[in-house]
Amino acid sequence: MKKDFLKYQAQTSPHPLALEISHAKGSYIYDTTGKKHLDFVAGVSACTLGHCHPRVVSAIKKQVGKYLHVMVYGEYIQEPAVELTKLLSKNLPQNLNTTYLVNSGTEAIEGALKLARRATGRSQILYATNAYHGNTMGAMSVMGFEERKNAFKPLLPDCFPINFNNEEDLQKINSETAALILETIQGGAGFIQPKNEYLKKVRQRCDETGTLLILDEIQPGFGRTGKLFAFEYFDIVPDILVLGKGMGGGLPIGAFTTSHALMALLQDNPKLGHITTFGGNPVIAAAALATLQELTETDLIQQTLEKEKLFRKLLKHPLIKEVRGKGLMLAAMLESPEIASQVILACKDQGLILFWLLFEGRALRITPPLTISNNEIEAGCKILTRVLNSIQSQ
Repeated sequence: MKKDFLKYQAQTSPHPLALEISHAKGSYIYDTTGKKHLDFVAGVSACTLGHCHPRVVSAIKKQVGKYLHVMVYGEYIQEPAVELTKLLSKNLPQNLNTTYLVNSGTEAIEGALKLARRATGRSQILYATNAYHGNTMGAMSVMGFEERKNAFKPLLPDCFPINFNNEEDLQKINSETAALILETIQGGAGFIQPKNEYLKKVRQRCDETGTLLILDEIQPGFGRTGKLFAFEYFDIVPDILVLGKGMGGGLPIGAFTTSHALMALLQDNPKLGHITTFGGNPVIAAAALATLQELTETDLIQQTLEKEKLFRKLLKHPLIKEVRGKGLMLAAMLESPEIASQVILACKDQGLILFWLLFEGRALRITPPLTISNNEIEAGCKILTRVLNSIQSQ
């Protein structure tokens, strides 16, 4: 199987982890040798409720028995998509009341960028240094990491970087700026949080210049930070909210949400301003609806902050310089990328799944399912501590 995997399936790096999967349940992934691996990554923040959560699986099975794909997005009334967007609206501020369902976070970014240009009649888009919003041509145009972009240029014109948490750079937002796009908490950069009321100052400057504020909550959304959406911590509301990853409970989905008036601009002049064949797929929408219901009807989100405290208590070691992030979106920072890679690979051998961040090589990604138990957190941290001790003694 590994030979066929490397021969026939496109790879994203020269050295994939190549764990051969048998099945997954809860906080564990099982390989074909029968070994179980405690998952501290959750499919890179995607499996919000763990693997094969009963409520999600039940919703999928129920919908599969009714119908699968029946028509391109927006033409037929399909209950799972309607109920999902309705429940989202009930749990968001009043101006975020209309949701366009798509297939991935990066497609949602594309839709949000298009909508911003359509709504303002402007072309300039600002983004943050070390930002990551996806890997299609439009999303890559607002990626703040030039080394990864150079091979694919030219990208979208009129896209320019500012520095995250730099108040002086907010003056670059002006009457020519269609949108400023920011991750509420920067992911690939190392789980960097806004500070000194930065997002309030961003919101004020956008209001002054008629610029739309797009917040990317693809990773921090859906309870991962201890709020349903991370922007709730900062007393601001975006004009467009972008969603993905943990939204689908393990199935591929994305969405962008805004006011009904703004979203209506994609209906006309031109018509079909954004179209997608499989966006709002009923099976995936059913899984996303079940995920959102579980998050809003239980105390899982509140538990996330208590689990963060436990992680911070246990993640104390001379090789760990700091722990960044919020809730269960955490990054343990080591001295060097070399040590981080050594830890990740050694933990994999000992049955603990950790992973890298895109642009910050010193980080250990710790983004487990929100359903992870305290006992599982303690067990995983014991493995991590044992590996760190071994490396320290070398």
